[in-house]
Amino acid sequence: MKALLALAVLPLAAQGYSVETVAGGLEVPWSLDFAPDGRIFLTERGGQVRVIQDGQLLPEPVLRLGVGSGEGGLLGIALDPGFEETRKVYLYYTYGFFAQNRVSSFVETGEGLSGEQVLVDGIPGHWFHDGGRIAFGPDGMLYVATGDAGDPRLSQDLSSLAGKILRVAPDGSVPPDNPFGDSLVYSYGHRNPQGLDWDAAGRLVSTEHGPSGERGFAHDEINLVEAGGNYGWPLAVGDERAEGASGPALHTGEQTWAPSGAAFYSGGIKEWDGMYMVSTLAGRSLVAVDPETWSVSGRYLEGYGRLRDAAMGPDGLYVLTSNRDGRGSPSPGDDLVLRVVPDACAPGLVEVRKILGGGACVRPGTAPLLVERGWAADT
Repeated sequence: MKALLALAVLPLAAQGYSVETVAGGLEVPWSLDFAPDGRIFLTERGGQVRVIQDGQLLPEPVLRLGVGSGEGGLLGIALDPGFEETRKVYLYYTYGFFAQNRVSSFVETGEGLSGEQVLVDGIPGHWFHDGGRIAFGPDGMLYVATGDAGDPRLSQDLSSLAGKILRVAPDGSVPPDNPFGDSLVYSYGHRNPQGLDWDAAGRLVSTEHGPSGERGFAHDEINLVEAGGNYGWPLAVGDERAEGASGPALHTGEQTWAPSGAAFYSGGIKEWDGMYMVSTLAGRSLVAVDPETWSVSGRYLEGYGRLRDAAMGPDGLYVLTSNRDGRGSPSPGDDLVLRVVPDACAPGLVEVRKILGGGACVRPGTAPLLVERGWAADT
């Protein structure tokens, strides 16, 4: 007998949320992305790509890579926007004793990932400041956040790929409309960016770690990133301004967040709607930032330790913990994949009931797609 698919709009009520543990026992998960068939692909910094299918973490990785250590390793992951046809998965990882970073694509075969194609190589790496977040933008290009590799001078050097946000065509070539001619560089003057997402208007927003002794401490940043922009590191910190450089939309002053993955929220929790939800490592919370005022509107998930990534999935906001990265205090079962869902759907959204239990608030047009792909039950 088929379970019922609940499609009624729930009555407006005080908006709360629930946190579900989707998977546990992970080794420093760093990034995740969602396949159209309902699978979740995620990276573990030690070099494994894992898959969650039908609500269960598959016991074996679909890929193992030999990677560098420190803050490097297997970091960002992004599925091709045309994944159903191309089956391509993009990864950012550190390799070699004298650390370098690269971006490669792999083909998902149903039995694993294979057929590596190196797209961007020679990104300077280090024990610290390897950046690592990758994401496809609304324009179909792959955006890559790189760290300064412990050498702040590289961030202002347009001939270096360090301390930049890169814009890369899916085949690894330079898009013809990039701002610096035949260069992958999209913006520069970054220290260690670790979060990328686009708002409803198509603006790219990044999170970035502030100094840890080179130019004082703290002053983590959220930046509105524009093509050709210089974001000041190491010439300016906090409220300082350098000639030709843009200041941050928000900086944290003397408070250290260590912001990492971030996502604009659109999942049914009313007070979070449109907020830039930032996972923080040192801050040990999920910080909601209002993009109208670039001010903090709230802090959430303050009992889960260090948070590495936040990403909107088709059925809620997913958050990764990072308590086993050497800087946290792991609890039994760490590290975790969490899913945050509303206790009641906001007006204009409908609730679907997942086959494996639990619900999700989605736009009405999304509900049939979730049924088609096996996430939710039909009548």
